[in-house]
Amino acid sequence: MKFGLLVFVSAVQGFVPQGAFSRRSLTAEAVSKKDSYSITLLPGDGIGPEITEATKGVLEAVCERCGFQLELKEALIGGSAIDAVQDPFPKESLDQCLASDSVLLACIGGYKWDNNPRELRPETGLLKMRKEMGLFANLRPAKVLPQLLDASTLKKEVVEGVDVMVVRELTGDVYFGTPKGIDIIDGQRVGYNNMIYSENEIERIARVAGDVASKRSGKLCSVDKANVLDVSQLWRDVVTSTINTDFPDVDLSHMYVDNAAMQLIRWPKQFDTIVCGNIFGDILSDEASMLVGSLGMLPSASIGESGPGVFEPCHGSAPDIAGEDKANPLAMILSAAMMLKYDLDREEEAALIERAVEEALDLGVRTADIKQEDDGCKQIGCVEMGKVVADLVSKIDIPEVVAA
Repeated sequence: MKFGLLVFVSAVQGFVPQGAFSRRSLTAEAVSKKDSYSITLLPGDGIGPEITEATKGVLEAVCERCGFQLELKEALIGGSAIDAVQDPFPKESLDQCLASDSVLLACIGGYKWDNNPRELRPETGLLKMRKEMGLFANLRPAKVLPQLLDASTLKKEVVEGVDVMVVRELTGDVYFGTPKGIDIIDGQRVGYNNMIYSENEIERIARVAGDVASKRSGKLCSVDKANVLDVSQLWRDVVTSTINTDFPDVDLSHMYVDNAAMQLIRWPKQFDTIVCGNIFGDILSDEASMLVGSLGMLPSASIGESGPGVFEPCHGSAPDIAGEDKANPLAMILSAAMMLKYDLDREEEAALIERAVEEALDLGVRTADIKQEDDGCKQIGCVEMGKVVADLVSKIDIPEVVAA
């Protein structure tokens, strides 16, 4: 897998942020364009199997239209893996992912496993996958679409034109730091985690963020809590040094995380590219995603320095609506488009899916999460939305890809 970043351009401007990553500009070989690819599907839990099926239909339509093959093979992760083999990410799944050209993940988690011991929780499997596959950078775009302006809970004048890219470090910080645990101290339970970053970990995510920002507006905001956390002071020092040295044309600013959380709601258009550590990025990327009205619309990519990437929707497993045909599959469908473009060197096919999703919205169909009262649109389910997009993939013009 290559990472580095290039202008995220396509004929479909609705879903495409100003800039994103390309794995063809900085490091090793990417998967070259070929007639057949091996893809690992991780349906996971909750609505995961439903949105996976909808996405498979779209991918089948793309393959038939464009004359190539995807060998789709499922593997276990999360709660489904715990139920099957008592391991949230078994070795067999890891080996299959590493042997694939790319990985497409739906979602994991659910109330059923919330009281399990830590090693038998779905989230532990997700963290293991990121660590074992070296997926240190997560890119989450949040671009407000004109068709869905009214779906946001914020005022139109606040969110119209918002286009933010959150670059989140994914394999360090308090989620992975040691020592950690719950011990008995002075007769009472004490829980602790270790928020830790090395200089090298900060440098590599700063370079990804600098590359992203340089291909967008040239603005980068680094988020930390340097006024009270030593690890954040190191973060600020290293980010500043890296950006000033490697990306001197990027306009770097810094913001404390509590202020950033407020500013994202108060005036989100002040932001372009945001870079932050794992826990701050986890929170802020979800907040930024909701600016568009629903997590059900937003894809993401997790990448490393080599090997396949993992492409997944930003939303969770929504166990409360699982099996009811109420899920929105568009974020996973768009994640599949990102996979085609950045892992499989199939840019035209990716643009075709992106355009089909936008045209589906133009047709006035909506899943429940993006349906607004008196909007004149027809509410449909997950299955039908997948079929609408797949049908459009089969008949609309293939967009012309604009070279970066």
